[in-house]
Amino acid sequence: MEQVKHVLNGSLFWRALMALCLWFGDQWRSSGIVHWFLNPRGWGASASESSLFFKVWSLIRSALCRLYQLLRLDKLFTGSVFLHSWLWCAIPVALAPALCVFRPSLLVLGLAAISYCSLLLVLVRDKNRPLTWSPINRYIILYAAVYLAGTLFSVNLKASLEPGLLTVAFILFPIALYNSITNRSQLDTLVVLVVVVGTLISFYGILQYIFGWGYQSAAWVDSDMFSGISFRVPSTLENPNMLGQYLLLTIPLGGACLLSAKTWGKRVFYLCCCGIMCLCMILTFSRGAWLALLFAGVVFVLFLNPRLILLAPFALIALYFVLPDTVISRFTSIGDLTDNSTSYRVYIWMGVLAMLKDYWLCGIGPGDAAFNAVYPAYSYNGIVAPHSHNLFLQIVCDAGIAALIVFVILLFVYFRMMCSAFSREKDWTSRMLQTACISGVCGFMVQAMTDYSFYNYRLMFFFWAFLALGAASTRRSQLPEGRLLA
Repeated sequence: MEQVKHVLNGSLFWRALMALCLWFGDQWRSSGIVHWFLNPRGWGASASESSLFFKVWSLIRSALCRLYQLLRLDKLFTGSVFLHSWLWCAIPVALAPALCVFRPSLLVLGLAAISYCSLLLVLVRDKNRPLTWSPINRYIILYAAVYLAGTLFSVNLKASLEPGLLTVAFILFPIALYNSITNRSQLDTLVVLVVVVGTLISFYGILQYIFGWGYQSAAWVDSDMFSGISFRVPSTLENPNMLGQYLLLTIPLGGACLLSAKTWGKRVFYLCCCGIMCLCMILTFSRGAWLALLFAGVVFVLFLNPRLILLAPFALIALYFVLPDTVISRFTSIGDLTDNSTSYRVYIWMGVLAMLKDYWLCGIGPGDAAFNAVYPAYSYNGIVAPHSHNLFLQIVCDAGIAALIVFVILLFVYFRMMCSAFSREKDWTSRMLQTACISGVCGFMVQAMTDYSFYNYRLMFFFWAFLALGAASTRRSQLPEGRLLA
């Protein structure tokens, strides 16, 4: 290693490159825009307490506290398991992606409803416990409100009501999860549970590939262009693209656990977890997910150590010699309009854009029925589709341009909150968790450009829960150690 350093230090090109990197770093740190971004003003509990949402919540909570006292429910719930809101929030977060039987979306909704009730019981029972504030909370509530309005103004209210209300219930879940995490042990354990379940789902996907288990759709692969691909892994997410998007969130968390592990036993364990999840990602043959994972990896490395990005070209060259030809040909076909999958999406986007010229203000409402009631009149080449195959376009379809604006602001505030916390964080484990939560959402948004990521409601639920994990990671250092069932 020392010889490599000596050779590199003797290279004029390497020294010039390092000097350029140092200069760029100095410019970045002295930038007024960067300073403004990393030092937000007006963020605090006082700002939250002056909002309309907080005032309405305070009135509702006061009324519920009086009712709780009048009914004398203290003795009934003393020592009750329903007071452990973290447990009830952790169960759906960890298990939602794995539930794939008996209308799993409604099953997740039921588990989320128990979480809401548990937290509400805790807050009503102890009127001195505050509702923990986060910068993204107000935008989550606002986005849920706009989405609810879009549901009520749907072109097919009856068909949009169930998916709309289900979506609103999942959008609001981060607030419950964020408030249920009261100590560091709870946050760390939940992250481990997510990684372990992600590994098990990936292992099941690998077994699917080996034994040919599960449903395969002819629309998933252009058999003329990719004759070497006979099976794409869907695992429990029922679609390889949805599985890829799920892994975009769990793989960075696995990487964070690996890099923050303090014993060799844990390092080997998390290395195996990451390896299994990455192998399953390859077997999805989802080009968008592969590209998004590369982007997430670049973001992760930039936060870990920006100078490591100089090794990216060598890593890509190594991948070219390691990966099989089917994977390379699949990846290099990105953007090829002769591929049926690519041309299919382009035609859908053209039809949706034409539709949104008439429905951009309020959208057409959530759900397949509302989409198919309007989209066929604007479709190109008679392309039939259940959604727009683009998250941002679909948000406008569901609830109008206001929903997209609020969603983009929410993402901006999330990234600003995460980067601001990262710039001040001293604890290594917290920094790694924050890095994972930033890179995971970055990769997810890249994949969202080519797929409607929330078409699978369990994946949508997990994404919103992931935002809460990110928000909780910004205050991890300030949390006490505590117990799981505190």
